[in-house]
Amino acid sequence: MKAIERIKMIAMKYSHAWVFLYGFIYMPWFMYLERRTNVRHFLIHSPIDNYIPFVEYFIVPYLLWFAFIAITVLYFFFTDKWGFYRLTAFLIAGMTLFLIICTVFPNGLHLRPTTFARDNIFVDIVKYVYATDTPTNVLPSIHVFNSIGVCIAIAHSDALKKHRKIQYTSYVLAALIILSTVFLKQHSVTDVIAAFALACIIYPFVYATQERKAPKLSHQPI
Repeated sequence: MKAIERIKMIAMKYSHAWVFLYGFIYMPWFMYLERRTNVRHFLIHSPIDNYIPFVEYFIVPYLLWFAFIAITVLYFFFTDKWGFYRLTAFLIAGMTLFLIICTVFPNGLHLRPTTFARDNIFVDIVKYVYATDTPTNVLPSIHVFNSIGVCIAIAHSDALKKHRKIQYTSYVLAALIILSTVFLKQHSVTDVIAAFALACIIYPFVYATQERKAPKLSHQPI
């Protein structure tokens, strides 16, 4: 009986895990967009892209994005239910709008270099990323949007406000990730601007108008 009660307590404590079910919506939809071939993709390009050099070393922060997002989401999952709900609401709203945009407005880019000035492990990793990630479905950049989202969540966290070094480190990493998207030619400057615009649209609905709901949710067990 003690084991059953413990399981029930854990289930109640982490009842907000249902949010992760969104992955079963996002991934199949995204994979469909990546694999479809019966559409014409609108090429995204900004004149500024022509002046941005390819720098393979940015592959490091680009790949750190995956850990950055996962660790932040799990941190809020285990420590701050209200913060977790707001963060995932922000991310899910943006990612869903991204899927809708790419569905009705197929887009891609033609920025990736075909030859490389240097031959090193960083270039090899970039080549692997190019081979596994199609240059389509780029607007707005999810790398940029999600980086903005976790930074906003970190900035709003009362607990993390006591750890300024963690906050500032997160902001620097997010900035490097955003820069990496254009220096690796994975995204156009237009994609980056679109991600910031999307974040500005969603932010008031998740963090401004929802502040009044915080007291009610704060009484729920985490």
